[in-house]
Amino acid sequence: MSQQQLQQLSQELQEIEEQIEALQTNVEAIQQEKTEVDEAIEALDTLETGSTVQMPLGGGAYLRTTIENIDEVIVDLGADYAAEFEEDDAVDALENKKEHLDDQIDELNEEIAELETESSELEQQAQQLQQQAMQQQMQGMGQGQPDE
Repeated sequence: MSQQQLQQLSQELQEIEEQIEALQTNVEAIQQEKTEVDEAIEALDTLETGSTVQMPLGGGAYLRTTIENIDEVIVDLGADYAAEFEEDDAVDALENKKEHLDDQIDELNEEIAELETESSELEQQAQQLQQQAMQQQMQGMGQGQPDE
């Protein structure tokens, strides 16, 4: 019975570890998006009308272009929506986006912490089962020897 319990605990621990890894991957992706938002805010703070920039076309290709009007910034709002903002409002929208990303990271980190706690508890249970199995084996070995 305890060997079956150990296998079940081992499987649960593996599933939890996979969930933790997936959540950590999500955190890293969100942190990368946050870095990109920071870069966009910095660009809006430093660029001016008439500046020349490299605009990504995709596939690693860029086009040199001149900014006609820095006060016309289109910001991705998510869910396939975008809106045009003046420069200061665009920075505000990007700052709000960063706050939302921070909230997502906090939620994921809380979920990771809960899974790590659950994992620790399961590891303790597995160790207890192993110790019990070893004690039973030792007792069984001691009973099979003749008395002197």
